[in-house]
Amino acid sequence: MPISIADILLRLGGNDAAATLTGVSPEAVRKWRSGNAIPSRHWPAIMAATGLRMEELIGTSAHTETPLGATACLVLGDGSVFWGRGFGAHGTSQAAELCFSTGMTGYQETLTDPSFAGQIITFTFPHIGNVGTNADDAEAVNIFARGLVIKEDITAPSNYRSTAPLQAWLQKMGIPGIAGIDTRALTLRIRDLGAPNAVLCYPTDGKFDLAALAQTAAAWPGLDGMDLAAAVSCTQSYEWTGGTWSWEHGFAQPAATRTVVAVDYGAKRNILRSLASAGCKVVVVPATASAEDILRHQPDGVFLSNGPGDPAATAVYAVPAIQGVMGAGIPIFGICLGHQLLAHALGAKTYKLERGHRGANQPVKDLSTGKVEITSQNHGFAVDEKSLPEGVEVTHVSLFDGSNEGIACKAKRVFSVQYHPEASPGPSDSSYLFKRFTEMMG
Repeated sequence: MPISIADILLRLGGNDAAATLTGVSPEAVRKWRSGNAIPSRHWPAIMAATGLRMEELIGTSAHTETPLGATACLVLGDGSVFWGRGFGAHGTSQAAELCFSTGMTGYQETLTDPSFAGQIITFTFPHIGNVGTNADDAEAVNIFARGLVIKEDITAPSNYRSTAPLQAWLQKMGIPGIAGIDTRALTLRIRDLGAPNAVLCYPTDGKFDLAALAQTAAAWPGLDGMDLAAAVSCTQSYEWTGGTWSWEHGFAQPAATRTVVAVDYGAKRNILRSLASAGCKVVVVPATASAEDILRHQPDGVFLSNGPGDPAATAVYAVPAIQGVMGAGIPIFGICLGHQLLAHALGAKTYKLERGHRGANQPVKDLSTGKVEITSQNHGFAVDEKSLPEGVEVTHVSLFDGSNEGIACKAKRVFSVQYHPEASPGPSDSSYLFKRFTEMMG
């Protein structure tokens, strides 16, 4: 039988003892009690200290009977069950990290962002599906997210650019979704307790094995230590030429005056378009490309792309390549995972955020100008500023939590930001960074 949170804390010796054992604050432990859930990443320490078994920790709130009208469920690693109405493709997702995105637009761009590999996305904005889908707005060929969670049923498309409803597109892409969820409650839970493991189930026969789903979610190791960049990257080099899209002219075909090698750790198409529109011939290479592979293209600059997973794991093969490029004196610009990998190459470290930054409305301060930019972001790890070596300066900080959002090393002609200046989806406050990159190349 599952045991109550109060009983678990009592066995651990109280809130303070539980906080010391699991390495969290007493405030976090109080949130366990109020939320009636303990994040599954702390279970091994709790089981070792108390002798409890996993089945005793799972699911005080799980309903064993399917509510009327429910055709899908979202099961967390602690056994909590959220019932709703399924859409998209029938089936059960792989276990994943459950996160939330606060963007009010761009659900298709968000779903096709490879940085969401290994995650189930909760949209906090209620109107999903209202502009349909089309081939031009996809940021990658595939959807790497493992599922999506929304509040209202999918809205019928009402946009002249739509070529397929969201439901049909998700079905074609093999991605399950669930509607009718209290996304506000779910978001608060993630905010207060951190991102949990989860499984989304939308079976064709309407049958649910809740215990097995909870076990699958709880057993998933999480994104810590997981390299996902190689899995979402291209497998061979190719050239990208198309520029950014405008309402009047569609996609631009700009002339190129410089050659940039973009290392694909999970690159979004609009990043490549932004580089092309900045006057760059873009040669895309796989995430595992060596310094020799990159330099043989004789680049004027090297771009390090966004991507999923733990940067410390990807750094095993990425850092030697980046250091080789720095040794050759080639300018480097990185964003998102590329920012984190550049930090590793310079000698710094990264760490996992409790809930991450995801959405198109994230405020960031440029420390050199004092200006605040509203940015698009999607990351669950951050650069540890305290680990930055001498000669590497902090250029941007998050106004949400003070975490690092940008670094630069003038001596090595490199800089990077944690957010997405290509603005797809999102505001274009930071598009000037592509011009800064081309100016650095001369």
